[in-house]
Amino acid sequence: MRVWFLSAGLALMCMAQNAAAGTVLIVGDSISAGFGLDTRLGWVSLLEQRLKREGFDDKVVNASISGDTSAGGQARLPALLAEHKPQLVILELGGNDGLRGMLPTQLQQNLAAMIDSSRASGAKVLLLGMQLPPNYGARYTKAFAEVYGQLADEKKIPLVPFFLDGIGGHPELMQADGLHPAVGAQDKLLENVWPTLKPLL
Repeated sequence: MRVWFLSAGLALMCMAQNAAAGTVLIVGDSISAGFGLDTRLGWVSLLEQRLKREGFDDKVVNASISGDTSAGGQARLPALLAEHKPQLVILELGGNDGLRGMLPTQLQQNLAAMIDSSRASGAKVLLLGMQLPPNYGARYTKAFAEVYGQLADEKKIPLVPFFLDGIGGHPELMQADGLHPAVGAQDKLLENVWPTLKPLL
């Protein structure tokens, strides 16, 4: 009888863990898609390893596409939400908008729409902020960077202010193109995200 109770208890614990496990959906661009890298070494794969190591059962779906913009992400998001039913959506978009000189107001509208649709589906949202190189001009880079903080305040969602903090501007951590983080930067990318991400799981 005692063995039965122990077995039943373990089964209930496993059921509770599985019920608590959710899906983390990452909608991003080349940085999260692992452009130029073996994707097994990218920060998203390191996140999956970190989750397992710390006892989380959450599944990670990486829906990031190199070259994607906020408009592209917004167009793809409804189908992704319907298919994966995530508990958490991580938005890592905007870099390509900025590199193409798109209006910060349009970036803000697209990200706001993605935040709203994610929350309407029942998911929490984590926003990863981006910044542009200074050669794009002080006025534009300032307006671009401010989009993320304004959205986080308006929508009351958690924000990583600058996803590439400690990486951008460090040539040894970037690939030869100067735009994409190298293998040696992937741990840092995860460390930039993890303290804000973990409480959302």
